[in-house]
Amino acid sequence: MAVELNHTIVHSRDNRESAAFLAHVLGLEVGTEWGPFVPVDTANGVQLDFASIPAESIVPQHYAFLISDGEFDAAFERLRAGGITYYADPAMKLANEINHHHGGRGLYFRDPSGHGMEIITTPYTFTEAVG
Repeated sequence: MAVELNHTIVHSRDNRESAAFLAHVLGLEVGTEWGPFVPVDTANGVQLDFASIPAESIVPQHYAFLISDGEFDAAFERLRAGGITYYADPAMKLANEINHHHGGRGLYFRDPSGHGMEIITTPYTFTEAVG
């Protein structure tokens, strides 16, 4: 069997709020709560299990989602309609701009718990050798 990422736990101040926020932006469904988790499933089978923990214990993480051009347009509109600030860069300094890296479009935004979320339409390609 090939190794695949199956699920990850996303720490949040309010698991329902964070799951609903991301599902709304990405046009996904919030799954049925089970135990301490509120799941959001992605198309490639990876499940994000949102779990509430004390706010001071949350370490912001980065989550990137590869989406189609049409999905990008819809997510971008939902962000703008919701007054959510988005950025062209991971440092989140270029507010209300998108990027066109790797021949596609991308942007970054924060979820309600402070995690850095990224949407891209083209996977990153690196042509230079590392090391």
